[in-house]
Amino acid sequence: MKRLLILAMLAAFVVPAAFAAPPADKGKPDSPGKSASAPGQSAEQNAAKACKAERTKDPAAFASRYGTNANKRNAFGKCVSGKVKSAQQADQQAEAQENAAKKCKAERAKDPAAFATNYGTNANKKNAFGKCVSKLAKEQGDD
Repeated sequence: MKRLLILAMLAAFVVPAAFAAPPADKGKPDSPGKSASAPGQSAEQNAAKACKAERTKDPAAFASRYGTNANKRNAFGKCVSGKVKSAQQADQQAEAQENAAKKCKAERAKDPAAFATNYGTNANKKNAFGKCVSKLAKEQGDD
């Protein structure tokens, strides 16, 4: 009987505590657009706002530009998805550029003279770092 009473009291405290706080990454953010767990969601919200503004200016032009089906009613979805894809590609390009810079910095640290000779194109070889980053970023972009 004591065990049953203890289990009932324990359940009375544990069950409400389990529902008191949402699990990580499942609750509402403290302020709109500032959630660290949802950068994709903010990109979608920004794209949706841009598409709504564009649609408000000239609905007919908006439908003809983005709509792909017979009645052009899929224009809003196509607009949002296109803007989100563009933003994602820009993020990937920025990340590739950053990775290229890190690789060039590491290569330059190993042997600065060889690095300047290998990548530098002007008389004093001072443009070697920029040329290295450009070359690596282009190679990563081609993949």
